[in-house]
This record gives sequence, C-alpha cells and structure tokens, in this order.
Amino acid sequence: MLQRPYGTEDVTPKNINKWHFIENKIKETVNAFGFKEIRVPTFETPELFERSVGETTDVVQKEMYKVTAKNNSDNKGNEFTLRPEGTAGVIRAMIQNGMLNDALPQKVCYFVSCFRHERPQAGRLREFHQFGVELAGSASALSDAEVISLADEIIFNLQIEKVKLYINSIGCKECRKDYQKALVEYFSVYSDKLCSTCNERLEKNPMRLLDCKSPVCKDIAEKAPIILDYLCNDCKEHFEELKQHLDILHIKYTVNPKIVRGLDYYTRTVFEFVSENIGSQGTICGGGRYDGLIEELGGKSFPALGFGMGLERLIMVLENQKLLFPPLPTPEVYIANMGNNSLPKVIELTQRLRQTSHSAECDLMGRSLNAQLKYANKTGAKFIIIIGDNELETNTAKLKNLEIEKDKRYEIELGDNFIRDFERYTDSCLKSINELAQRLGFSLED
Repeated sequence: MLQRPYGTEDVTPKNINKWHFIENKIKETVNAFGFKEIRVPTFETPELFERSVGETTDVVQKEMYKVTAKNNSDNKGNEFTLRPEGTAGVIRAMIQNGMLNDALPQKVCYFVSCFRHERPQAGRLREFHQFGVELAGSASALSDAEVISLADEIIFNLQIEKVKLYINSIGCKECRKDYQKALVEYFSVYSDKLCSTCNERLEKNPMRLLDCKSPVCKDIAEKAPIILDYLCNDCKEHFEELKQHLDILHIKYTVNPKIVRGLDYYTRTVFEFVSENIGSQGTICGGGRYDGLIEELGGKSFPALGFGMGLERLIMVLENQKLLFPPLPTPEVYIANMGNNSLPKVIELTQRLRQTSHSAECDLMGRSLNAQLKYANKTGAKFIIIIGDNELETNTAKLKNLEIEKDKRYEIELGDNFIRDFERYTDSCLKSINELAQRLGFSLED
C-alpha cells in the first residue's frame, strides 16, 4: 500500500473541525485588527530565501527543498524552492504588486504550508502549516506592540493556557558590530569544542552560534555576551518604548536576552510565545522586526515586522488542555425512501432543501429502509423523513426529530409548501432546545 511521504500528516474529516476552529478564531481576531489576507505561491526562486533567511542559517544550509523542472524549454528558470517560511514570499509579493505605494502601514495576514527537511517529531513536520502576519511601513515601537498584542489576543481567544511571552532586542546593524566582535572573542576560546557548523558561522555570522541545537554548543552559549549590553541609544530607546506600550496594554512579558530567532532578517525587536504544555517544542508563536528585509529584496528602505504561528503546535496545545473542539457539522435532515417508487421524490426534495441552504442527505447505496435509518443515526442527522407509496399518495410525510421528542411525528406537505412546513417545525424544535438549555443553566452555543 502506498504511504504518505515521511514527515507529513493527513487531516481527515474526523480532525478537520480542530483546524476550522483555530482558523476561524484567528480570522475573527485579525479582522478586528485590520489585517487583510494575502495568498502567494508555494514555491519561489532559491535566491529569495538565500537573501532573506540567510545563507548561514540551518534553514538554507540543511533544510530547504529545491525543485528542478525536467522540461526547461521555456528558458525562464527551472529551479525553485518550496517555501520554508512565509515572510519572504509575502514581502516579495508586496514589493512586486506595488502594495508599498499605497496607504501605510500595509497590514496583511496569511495561512500557508511550509516545507523543511528536518527530523520529524511532535509539533515539527517536514510539511507544516503556519498563520502569519506582516506589517510594513512603520518604524514605531507601537507597531511592535500592536503585532504582539494581536498574537496575544489570538492566544487568548483560542483559550490557550500557561503561555509566556519572551521579548528581546537584537539591535540594528550598527550596534551589532561590536556585539559580533565580542561573540567572536568569546567563542574562539572554545573553537575546538564547537561543532563544524558553528566554527564556520564564527567567521561568517557569529550570532547564529546562539541558535545552535547541539547540546555542547548550547552549553557554551549560555555564558556568551548578551546583545542588550551592546545596544545603541536608538535601539535602547525603541526597546524601552515597546515595554511601556506592553505595560499599557497589560500584556505580561519577560525579557530574555538569549532570543535571537533562527532567521537572519530580524533586527531590533524579537519575541516568542512559549507554551508549557507541549514539552521542548514549546514555541507556538515567534516573530519580530526586520527593517532591512524589504530593501534587501529589491524594494525601498521600509521598516516592517511580523510573526508566524504553527497550526500543528496550536492543535497540540489545545489537545493537551483537553479542549472540547466544536463538533463536525452534521446533516440537518435525512430523507429515506421506502421502495424505488419514492426515490424520484426523495431526490427532488433533497435538492430543494439544499437549494434553500439546508443540509440534506439521501440514500446513494441502494440500502434497505432499516439500513438507511442506521446510516442516518451514524451521520448525526437531526431530522428524518421517510417517504413510501402511502406518502406519495397523500402527498404528505412524517418529520421526526432525532434529538428531542423522538416519539413525536410532525406532518409535512411534500408539494409547494414543503420548505415552509419543514422550516416551521425545525424552528419550533430549535426554540424548545433553547428553552431547555436555559432551564439547565447554559446557552445554546454551549
């Protein structure tokens, strides 16, 4: 039997409600903050990620999937990269489509699938899914607070518990020069113990040593100099303003000088939301500012920032919290046929219900009546109508509610007034359920 590729997952109908719940909550929240959705290609030119993410990062050096076309007769390039993250492609799209010439700031959001060739583990797959936002055009620390506030609001609306926000500033190009010199001096003492990748980074990009996953390198990095001691006055002021804005918004945070994020395009503010409910892979949201990225990719010098959230990790957190996800949608009504004579009428009525925005099903398998009734129960249908020869003769049938008043039947006309009769009875049932819920002390939504 053919299997799905290693490091990927199928989302079956039994689990899709979890994805819909998270996506809908996110969409509601970003709408309140004025972010608009953007959609970009799944693959881009390799140069895009090499220039943005950074040639010395693990993503570019070890994890990117490159695709080579067999037929390159169009002479327009035949090598592409499956996106390893969302920001670079979205920023490219904003530049190429002239969005930065419109009113600023530009605020966009997106759901994307990303691809990285790494060892699969809980919450980390070779194909994974992200929600992200990008805000371009504002250098203000208030924009940093706005983006962090959006992430915080999404986490709150998803009812995720035990999450901590960590913030840091990794400075600008100018103040990082002295910091990188200090890192080289510190790590050079341990060059014989560092992994080969870190020894290479020591010359090209010493800040990447702080993000190495090797246990030995991580231990060495623990006592390395911290960037906050090397910030220029502008970066210090920006970071202090951010903290003041977060205090005004009543968003709790911890300053963690060890956060550098794993991609080269970050400047100044970086942040992570970390959950205590999913072990070592606890980061559920990460982001920051990248004021030089737009210029690096061929645009004007524009400040920008954003974040990404891993949807698989959000689901893991909510599952570990034992959150009761909303149930899958079920058919509103199942129409059963008793004999072949009634089948045309059943097909007609099913179509009429669907065309008036009602969810309806009928038999597609040639089942007996008893088998149809069992199937209707399995689908979770709320109502059932049985149509046979007698119903065809009288042009009426019995409508039965499978949730309440199971022994009660309601007579429904099968002609022109079919939809009217159906809606009258279903509305009365909904009212009865609502009244019962109120007497029991909870809302219909609960």
